[in-house]
Amino acid sequence: MRKFNIRKVLDGLTAVSAVASASSAAQQQQAGNRETEIQETLQSEHFQLCKTVRHGFPYQPSALAFDPVQKILAIGTQTGALRLFGRPGVECYCQHDSGAAVIQLQFLINEGALVSALADDTLHLWNLRQKRPAILHSLKFNRERITFCHLPFQSKWLYVGTERGNIHIVNVESFTLSGYVIMWNKAIELSSKSHPGPIVHISDNPMDEGKLLIGFESGTVVLWDLKSKKADYRYTHDEAIHSVAWHHEGKQFICSHSDGTLTIWNVKSPTKPFQTITPHGKQLKDGKKPEPCKPILKVEYKTTRAGDPFIILSGGLSYDTVGRRPCLTVMHGKSTAVLEMDYSIVDFLTLCETPYPNDFQEPYAVVVLLEKDLVLIDLAQNGYPIFENPYPLTIHESPVTCCEYFADCPVDLIPALYSVGARQKRQGYSKKEWPISGGNWGLITQSYPEIIITGHADGSIKFWDASAITLQVLYKLKTAKVFEKSRNKDDKPNTDIVDEDPYAIQIISWCPESRMLCIAGVSAHVIIYRFSKQEVTTEVIPMLEVRLLYEINDVESPDGEQVPPLPTPGTGSNPQSIVPQSHPSTSSSSSDGLRDNVPCLKVKNSPLKQSPGYQIELVIQLVWVSGEPPQQITSLAVNSAYGLVVFGNCNGIAMVDYLQKTVLLNLGTIELYGSNDPYRREPRSPRKSRQPSGAGLCDINEGTAVPEDRCKSPTSVKTKSRKFSKMVANDIDVKDNSFSRSRSSSVTSIDKESREAISALHFCETFTRKADTSPSPCLWVGTTLGTVLVIVLNLPPGGEQRLLQPVIVSPSGTILRLKGAILRMAFLDTTGSLVPPAHEPWREHNVPDDKDEKDKSKKRRPVSVSPSSSQEISENQYAVICSEKQAKVISLPSQNCIYKQNITETSFVLRGDIVSLSNSICLACFCANGHIMTFSLPSLRPLLDVYYLPLTNMRIARTFCFTNNGQALYLVSPTEIQRLTYSQETCENLQEMLGELFTPVETPEAPNRGFFKGLFGGGAQSLDREELFGESASGKASRSLAQHIPGPGGIEGVKGAASGVVGELARARLALDERGQKLGELEEKTAAMLYSADSFSKHAHEMMLKYKDKKWYQF
Repeated sequence: MRKFNIRKVLDGLTAVSAVASASSAAQQQQAGNRETEIQETLQSEHFQLCKTVRHGFPYQPSALAFDPVQKILAIGTQTGALRLFGRPGVECYCQHDSGAAVIQLQFLINEGALVSALADDTLHLWNLRQKRPAILHSLKFNRERITFCHLPFQSKWLYVGTERGNIHIVNVESFTLSGYVIMWNKAIELSSKSHPGPIVHISDNPMDEGKLLIGFESGTVVLWDLKSKKADYRYTHDEAIHSVAWHHEGKQFICSHSDGTLTIWNVKSPTKPFQTITPHGKQLKDGKKPEPCKPILKVEYKTTRAGDPFIILSGGLSYDTVGRRPCLTVMHGKSTAVLEMDYSIVDFLTLCETPYPNDFQEPYAVVVLLEKDLVLIDLAQNGYPIFENPYPLTIHESPVTCCEYFADCPVDLIPALYSVGARQKRQGYSKKEWPISGGNWGLITQSYPEIIITGHADGSIKFWDASAITLQVLYKLKTAKVFEKSRNKDDKPNTDIVDEDPYAIQIISWCPESRMLCIAGVSAHVIIYRFSKQEVTTEVIPMLEVRLLYEINDVESPDGEQVPPLPTPGTGSNPQSIVPQSHPSTSSSSSDGLRDNVPCLKVKNSPLKQSPGYQIELVIQLVWVSGEPPQQITSLAVNSAYGLVVFGNCNGIAMVDYLQKTVLLNLGTIELYGSNDPYRREPRSPRKSRQPSGAGLCDINEGTAVPEDRCKSPTSVKTKSRKFSKMVANDIDVKDNSFSRSRSSSVTSIDKESREAISALHFCETFTRKADTSPSPCLWVGTTLGTVLVIVLNLPPGGEQRLLQPVIVSPSGTILRLKGAILRMAFLDTTGSLVPPAHEPWREHNVPDDKDEKDKSKKRRPVSVSPSSSQEISENQYAVICSEKQAKVISLPSQNCIYKQNITETSFVLRGDIVSLSNSICLACFCANGHIMTFSLPSLRPLLDVYYLPLTNMRIARTFCFTNNGQALYLVSPTEIQRLTYSQETCENLQEMLGELFTPVETPEAPNRGFFKGLFGGGAQSLDREELFGESASGKASRSLAQHIPGPGGIEGVKGAASGVVGELARARLALDERGQKLGELEEKTAAMLYSADSFSKHAHEMMLKYKDKKWYQF
């Protein structure tokens, strides 16, 4: 485990010079009106950082193993990760420190242990009898490369085959090598002059453990007698071997070859195969050999009592099947089933009723490990249906482009999402229970609901139940349904600003209380959704088009932007009452022939049937302006109480009333400042220097020093300059620009090319100006240049009036400044509690027409006010603003900065969230230099600063998020979510919450040999391997061949190692140091005591001699 640098800050050190100077200045200004001191309860001991669980499909899988008694599945990956799966909800992730690829896994069946073989020629023994598996022993081969391992059932001797063709034997208890070695030149015929190649297979005869079958890559197979140390039979074939499998009676075995053939051999007939099969070869006339096919990479031969054996293989398709998907072939009797897979097959295993190789196998399922999926096939049902996979392995179904995490949601949310999601489930799965059913669940110590939302490249959004360290998909929403899809490549509209994935999700804004959802996509589109349990058909999809310009004095309003107000309340769900927004024709162009007033995507003009769940309320699209494509959206916010949505990009800001379907605000960023603009800027036409907007992260403006690797797409390394390809959005590159700008010598002389983008938006009810005596609804806007501006919202009364009267928005003139782009804003009341944005509680919007008038009058409730408006006039609020560089707490309405904290000088904050923890709140930040920090509020006192992980790719930057109760997550690979906690309490409870992988299970009884087999010696022959491989018989192995490394694992009681907790490890080290120190002191004291005891005994002896002959009365 990597060593973590932990620097916790003592609570007493609040007087940081910067903070002290800022706060003292503020206090002098407020001498007459001193604020009440807020009691902060959070201390540094409430914080501790550790990884909790990893969800999703193992990235780049390379190996597979199954314990048929424990019913546990193990998957190894090319990055040295190990994922273990038991019953749904029992999962575990481990990592080999070297990061070398896992080439093979072998369970010690029903022993609670696993052997992993790695590409760096190491073997590791994992102890699975503890909640966090750990390595007990490792063995590093120095002179040979490992190619294949085999551990017979109930044996402690592991056979290890190498690239040189030799076989070494390892004792898995002590992890030491036996002196018994099978050398390649002894195994093959002495007359053979060529090397037989690496070992590709080792297995013992199911009926005779003393006979070992060795497969060499070149096509030679040897049956080796372990006792006599010589080859019994040698089987030679022209074609290279990929795998070998036994018939359970030990009289036949089958080989798969590189020409797409299978050869079945009788053990005692080595001269030629008993049978040759080409499963996918075209049988030619005149008895000619079938045409060669692709290699059969693996074959398994499984027998049944009641019928024909199963031959299951991967690969072997004929070469003329171009473009055909990878297949698994199941041959059973005369039938051959070819099962097509979505991805290439990494490995497969047949699950059988018995762990004994010498019994009828009775196969019941096949586990197929694909490059990006795990499939289980039911062999017992006709048509071989697949099992419904209960693990959350579909995170990457379409590449993840953004995610959000919500802990402590309303309790009715998960059941509501589950009920609408249950209708989306596919049919046709196997009726049987999921066969991987080992392990036990941990104790659930967290009772609050948690939801993760993932946005994807294909425009889909998934809601996941993430409560109590599990993950389960609840509901999937396809946002692309609203748009016309181009029929083919030639038909593609030339208004696209991205070459790939035009529907990809960039930003998600969700209000859990009202269930309003708003998304921004890569084609400069915003969609607002309302949750409903009723199915509706929308005749005309309500839509707006907005022109956002980067040009001073350009106040052009979008065509058809003003829609007549709705005649009656509550008709927002009936789009027929809205004047339909017809698309401007694509030929619409300005006088000089440039594309103008055209959106990037075409909204469907046919009726849209919307299932229960999230239904479209409004589609908003930015349009091309005089040949300039719309810029991608960089920030987004929705408020259900106000009925407003607002979004911004590097051109400006737009606000829409989604109830009246009107645009309220459409301003360039510069216009927001009015006459208060602190920067010298020149008006310019957007045409002068066109910035390709579809480039996503690779769209870095010229003149900004950004390291090359920082602009890579999070989900694909190969990004073209104009592609959002499987990736993320433009707001990161905006951050990059601001980061490099914020270090410039003069803020006022900004490079003309750089645009000020809207980077943060927050609706709230607070004081908008210094003179305000009461809070009012407003919007706080943060920009990439560190400016915060306040816009006042004048909302009409609730009910019917809300739909008839316009919302009036106006800039307040309030401007605040921070260093670096603004990331997050929040508000506290006088007690230091978070003031949540106002929201409307969820209610069913699609009420049937036959409901009475009473219900109609209730359809639009008045705006629910946030707690602040009920406070007394004299009371104030605190604005918490976090930028890439610093955080400030500003007292309102006075607008004095009372606390300031410079978070980082050399790096920049990627994500900042104001979250609740232990009935208090704090600011949590993740920096690009890999540090995770937390600060108390409102004083911004540092509580935690841990070096967690360096920013290795843009995926982490794009997906990292904190939420309440000390939870956080990020996308650790394109297919996996890593969850972590920064709460001390969760770290302590984690051990209990984790599931048990190992459960005590009786090993099934060995098959009965039968009377006649016992009498005539026809049963399985056992072998005393200890006698053959032990040190007394075979001697010691060469020391230089392999090096034994004791592992750190195995002590369940050592909490640090068992829980994998970073802080715990540090504490354990400190405690050990202290203990060592105390032991040292104790040793010294003991030595001193021994010395004094010794001298005392000498004195006593002398005294005894002196007074030996004296009588008592002579003393």
